This record gives sequence, C-alpha cells and structure tokens, in this order.
Amino acid sequence: MRQLTALDAQFLNVETATTAAHVAGLAILDPADGAVNRAALAELLLERLHLSPALSLRLAAVPLGLDHPYWAEDPGFDLGNHLFELTLPAPGDDWQLADAVAEIHARRLDRAHPLWEMHLINGLADGRVAVYTKVHHAAIDGVSGAETLATLLDLTPDGHLKRRDIPTTSADRLRRAGPTAPIHLANGTRPTTALTHAAKGPRPTTASVRALKDTGVPNDTQVPNDTQVPNDTVAPNGTRAPEGVPGLSAQDVPGLAAMLAGAVMRTATHPVRAVQSVVRAAEDLDAIPLAAGLPGAKLIAKAARLVARDRHERPELPSLAVPRTPFNGPISARRHLSFGSLPLKDVKNVAKAHGMSVNDVVMGLCASALRSWLRERDALPETPLIVAMPVAVRTAGAKDLVGNQISAMVAPMPTNVPDPEERLRAVGSVMGRAKRRFALAPATWLSELCSVLPAPLTSLATPAIFRLAGMAFPPINLIVSNVPGPQFPLYLCGGRVLSYYPLSVLTDVSGGLNITCFSYDGMLDFGIVACPERMDDVWGLLGHLRTALDELSDERVGDEFRDGVGIDLVAG
Repeated sequence: MRQLTALDAQFLNVETATTAAHVAGLAILDPADGAVNRAALAELLLERLHLSPALSLRLAAVPLGLDHPYWAEDPGFDLGNHLFELTLPAPGDDWQLADAVAEIHARRLDRAHPLWEMHLINGLADGRVAVYTKVHHAAIDGVSGAETLATLLDLTPDGHLKRRDIPTTSADRLRRAGPTAPIHLANGTRPTTALTHAAKGPRPTTASVRALKDTGVPNDTQVPNDTQVPNDTVAPNGTRAPEGVPGLSAQDVPGLAAMLAGAVMRTATHPVRAVQSVVRAAEDLDAIPLAAGLPGAKLIAKAARLVARDRHERPELPSLAVPRTPFNGPISARRHLSFGSLPLKDVKNVAKAHGMSVNDVVMGLCASALRSWLRERDALPETPLIVAMPVAVRTAGAKDLVGNQISAMVAPMPTNVPDPEERLRAVGSVMGRAKRRFALAPATWLSELCSVLPAPLTSLATPAIFRLAGMAFPPINLIVSNVPGPQFPLYLCGGRVLSYYPLSVLTDVSGGLNITCFSYDGMLDFGIVACPERMDDVWGLLGHLRTALDELSDERVGDEFRDGVGIDLVAG
C-alpha cells in the first residue's frame, strides 16, 4: 500500500471551510437519443473502475495525524456515494448550468470514501446533457487526470457496447450491476434503485485507451498496463471490493501498531530529510515566489548549486514581485465560474504568424483579457502580474502511481504592455526563458518545500500560513493551465462529447481566480473559476478572452475556421 507524499498530503492540508482542493471537468454531450443516462453511466463506471486506481482508493489516516495518510482499497465501495443526477429548470442556459456546477464545485469531497464524484445534469438547452466530474488533487495531477478521463471515453459511438457482450436495456443493466440500495441524489430525490458493488466479470481491454493516447492525449500520458490481478478480494463485511487496482487489496491497510511505528521512524529521521529538502530547494531560490525577492537570493541559489555540483547554467528570471490586484487575498467558500470556447485554428494561425507555440499564445490571450478586466476597474498594476503554470513531470515508471508528479513554472505576465502585438512578443520572450530554464534543470522546489516540516506540524500550520500569506504577501497573482487534448471527437455512453471545460482549485495563496483550458476537437475550451468576493464578473473575463483573440486574428482566419478548413493537431 502506498503512502501519500508530502506534496499529495499538502492538497489535503490546504482544505478549509473556504478551500476545496479538487480538480474537475464539465463535459457537454449530445444525449444520443437518451443513451446518456444514469444507468448507462453507472454500468460504465463499474466496468472500467479498475482502470483508474484513483477512483477506488480511499484515505487511511494515521492516528492523531502523526504521519501522512495511506491509500487503501475501499472494501465497502458504494457507487451511490459518487454518482448523482440533477435537472436544471427551463430554459437550461449556460448561466444556469454554471451556477449549478459552481455550487457543486464549492463543496469538499467526503474523505470517508474514494475522493471523487460524478454528476449527470439534465435539462440543458437544445436537449444536451452535461457530466461534471471532480477528483481530489491529492489523488491525481493533470496527466493522471487525463488517463482517468480516457478510461471512460470511446473512439466511436458504440464503443461502450463493443467492449462487452451484455444486454443493453436499462433493466438488464440494473440487474447486471449487482445489489441495490437507496441513494440520495443531488436534487434531493431518491431513485427506486441504485448501483453499488460491481458484478464480477471479464476484465475489459484497454485498446481504446491506447488509441486515445496514441492519437492525441498529452504526450506524457501513460496508459495502465493489462496486468492481471486477483479476483478474490473480499472485505471483512463479506462484500466484494472493486477489482483490478495493481498491487493493492482490502488487506493492505496497515494496523495501528504498524502505522505508529512508521510514524515514529519517519519523525526520527525527518531532520535529515528536511535539511536535504532545504538544500535542494535552495538551488532554485531565485525562482521561488517571495523567496526570489530576498536580498542575496541569486547568490544563495548559485552557491547551493555549486555545493550540489550542478553545472547547469540557468537563465536568470526577471523580477517576481507580486503586484496587488482585486482578485488577490483571502477567499470565501463561494464559487462562480464561466466557460466557453475559442477556435483552435485561429490560435494556431496566430502562433504560426509570430513563430511561437500555442501555449505562448494562450498565455498572451490571458494577459490581454486580464489587462482589459483590470483596466475596467481602474485596478491595473504598473508592473506585470505573476502567474504560476503547473508542469507535469510524471515519468513512464510512475504511470500507475496515484498522486501528483508535478512541478511549476513561475513567470511575469506582461499585462503592463499596452500594445497587443508587443504584449504577445513579450509573453513569448518571458515564456521562452522560463521553459529553457526548466528544461535545463526541472524545478523540484514545490515538492521540496512541502517536505520541510514534519507531517503533524504541516497539517496544523498550512491553513494558517496560507491565510496569512493571502492577506499579507501573496506569492503569485493566479494560476493558468493549458492542457493539450485529442483533436477528434470522443464519446461517453454513446453520446458525443461536444466540449470539455476544465475547472481547478482556488486557495488563499493562489488568489481568487484560476484559468484553465483544454484543447479538444478543434477548439480551446476554457474553464474560469473565481471567488465572487474577489471577482465580480467572471463572464466578463471570458468575453475579454474572445476579444483578445480577435485583436490578433484577421477576418480571413475567422472565415476559414467557420468554413471548416484546416483543423489539425495541437502544435505546441
């Protein structure tokens, strides 16, 4: 059984009454004549649950919080704790959908169960349906999140039927799924039946998952192996545990004595590990928010690299001084969100014309949109905003691990440059320098800083530290993420996925605004999450993104996309 790393545990520690640390996605689907329904989703989940370990593992806490928790199988797994359904009132427009999802997104996950939920949302305009899924950040990062998504999707409308030879009516699906028990749905109603434990059956293949990986899922996404696992894991209460998680079983939870012994050993050796973490973090002191502004930070970083015999010459970063903005400071428990799409073809044409990557153009669009939004409120700082960008560092050897394999790049966002073309060139220059530095020596300071304090102290101190930092000296202004995805249609339970909007985390430290985008099937799908006490108009920011692209595009490019010409794969 695997113990959470210090970085994984930190995502648990940051949760408070105002912070929920899960990542999520909102998929908009064609309903496929009613094929996308709760019964079909339930059967799909039960069939493919074992392909994603994060969906069947729960936390096993160490007594008194003396050490980081462990991941353990949930022997009493009940799908009723994870799958919910609601219906929007008419007319079911995007604003109503955003309000409903924002309310769900603001709620923390129940740590007594595996840390994920899926909500089927009916009643959308034009007969569409939506599926909102959230998973705790302690369990997945961007790469493993893409893997989890891929396990549930198919390349063809009938892919979910070809993978198994079973009856396809709703009644047959319910009978095949196993025992039933009552479930409370998100809208307060109770269905007549509910799906709990997975029926024992043949292990589905991962052919379609491999196809997704080979034809468009991010390059560093790894697909689970077809390794066989025992099918006779039985929980103490006599129910069958979810099958197929490599190397784990219901008996893997350590006993009280083993947990305490491990905690004592790690506490005794922690000072040595803490010193090692401090030294390694010092090598990137000039790239760590707040620390980079300390007197002598660059000299200390160079000295630490000399001691570590690191001969890589890192490009020097510009100032990381964080200006004050309306969306920085302590956040509330409420969330507002907006979502929308931009043509990927237009973005790629801008990237080609300026000799830069798609990711650089996305950062330029965000810089322009934020500049416009702040100017409307007479709140535009004279210095650039400081933005953090998560970077996946998951290797092939870590592809089956639950948890996080991530780092971060921190760089200025030139919101202080008035001209759109000059602003875009400034973004390209800043991002190029940051990427060259990361390529020479990938930053590990994020995980190293999480390892400095012992587990009991970290869990107690983190909420207070984050709150204080948000009020007094925020280290960044916001987080912006761009995740490349497949450029062809995918299907869920037979329904075509029309759009997929990623939604991420807000904390006191990172501020009351998060922008994430996902490229899918010729479009860039943006999900914007904000604290309403920090940002009063989240839809306005989305409009500024569209305007920013119009500023950099000509009319011919827009007409070319509308005619369906030249949509190709993500280049950057």
